[in-house]
Amino acid sequence: MRGSTAGITDGLRGTSKAHYAVLTVLDMILSALFISPLVVTYWRGTWCIMDYYVYPDRPDYSSYVSLGIGLSVLLFFTLLQGPITENLHPDKHRLTYYLLSRLYTAIFGFSCVNSWRGAWIFLDVFTGDSPDTVLATTLTSALLLGCLRSLRNISAPPFAIVTDRREGYFEVPTMFRISGSRDTWLYILDCFFSVFIIGTLVVFVWRGVWCLLDIYLFPDREDLSAWGSLAMGYILVFSTFATQPLVKSLVIRVSGFWRLLTVDIYLIFSFCGTVNVWRGVWNLLNLYFLPDRKVMSYWVTHVACFLLLVFINSSNSILVRGVYIDAEEDGAQCVDFPCYYLRLFFQARRRKKLLRQLKKRQIANLVGKKSETDVFPVPVVQDGIEKTPIQVVDPSQAV
Repeated sequence: MRGSTAGITDGLRGTSKAHYAVLTVLDMILSALFISPLVVTYWRGTWCIMDYYVYPDRPDYSSYVSLGIGLSVLLFFTLLQGPITENLHPDKHRLTYYLLSRLYTAIFGFSCVNSWRGAWIFLDVFTGDSPDTVLATTLTSALLLGCLRSLRNISAPPFAIVTDRREGYFEVPTMFRISGSRDTWLYILDCFFSVFIIGTLVVFVWRGVWCLLDIYLFPDREDLSAWGSLAMGYILVFSTFATQPLVKSLVIRVSGFWRLLTVDIYLIFSFCGTVNVWRGVWNLLNLYFLPDRKVMSYWVTHVACFLLLVFINSSNSILVRGVYIDAEEDGAQCVDFPCYYLRLFFQARRRKKLLRQLKKRQIANLVGKKSETDVFPVPVVQDGIEKTPIQVVDPSQAV
């Protein structure tokens, strides 16, 4: 779900500011109204399948199974991200890479849902759902995340979508960014802390806000509660996007504690919109999508949404993967939500066009059709993102 914007924004800007602005707005709309509902629907289907098949009459046992499946697989993929990246490369065998990478996403996504479901039900069973208890666990978890500068990990679609680009496909950032090739035991502890501690605290915050909405938002009218969440969620989501330029100008002017506080407040505001959208879509599916054939409803939403997300190259949006640090990016990028879809598509096309033009000029220069003083911008690509072009004088030297 989450993602970092470091090094992305500048690389996506083309020659036309108006063109970039239009693509930005379209990306926001696409993320909020299309990709996010697909992600929520997938999660709902997967979660409810486990509810139906795994100890439906024993929520405590069911939570243990989900925790065991979820946390063990997440830890496994986090620990082995380096070897997986080295051995599963698209340049070696493209079809094998495509099939195995999507299988990786399917397993990872199923495990993410189970880790959340297990922690969520565990808290339901052992702490109850009284307002005071829910509020206490939620505030405590949010405070701990804030102290660890990890509050941004509560973000999810529509404020964070991830396309299935080859670059960084298997990367899982850990809390302390320790390299597994240098400090093996510290790396294991880092992975363990990232998966078990940070991940669980994020679930507790989500569960708390969701439960409070269940308690106070039309508790006797499930339909009104769902529609109310959806309406309130989208109002907050689009309000967050609309106020982004103002918040960016503010975080540039402040530093230190005040910058971090501003970023965290903005993240909490966006989170309120996110959790309401998720709850609204989720509960409306329970009410209106095949309500008399629940098992079919669960399987259809699980399978169809995953396949559709794969088809549109956004299946990684279903994952809760890695730990990101609050306000770690420079300037205003710390409040720039990673909702890149159309911008990445057009940026890739522009990069290919520039490379084709460069190749033509280089060939023409070799046969003496161009002057040796031709100057042409060469796009620099790092981690799959086009950086600010540099100038190469005498293209014959670049061949």
